Amino acid sequence: MSKRLNPKVAGRIKRKKRVRKKVFGTGERPRLSVFRSARHIYAQVIDDSEGRTLVSASSLSPDIRALGPAKNKVEIAKRVGNLVAKKARESRIDKVVFDRGGYLYHGRVKALADAAREVGLTF
Repeated sequence: MSKRLNPKVAGRIKRKKRVRKKVFGTGERPRLSVFRSARHIYAQVIDDSEGRTLVSASSLSPDIRALGPAKNKVEIAKRVGNLVAKKARESRIDKVVFDRGGYLYHGRVKALADAAREVGLTF
């Protein structure tokens, strides 16, 4: 089996590395990182100075599943953004740095970011 990456995945990883050179989460302003797969979306609030994940949420979370089925993946991304922002606010985190993970700021990634802003995260 070949060890070469799919060109789309390789391009995303290059973009991710380019973004991560500039985006760094601190204790006062942690990084809100997004990962999306074909079926699910994940979000984490990370303090890079300590190398710790402070808050996380995903479409697999029991809180999201309890809301019932959604119309589409964008709706699920909004729910995940809402949940991760609520958890961050409970942990007294108001300001974050957004890390889109090499994805275009469009669709599910944008929906997650907008939902997090609506709850009160600033970025």
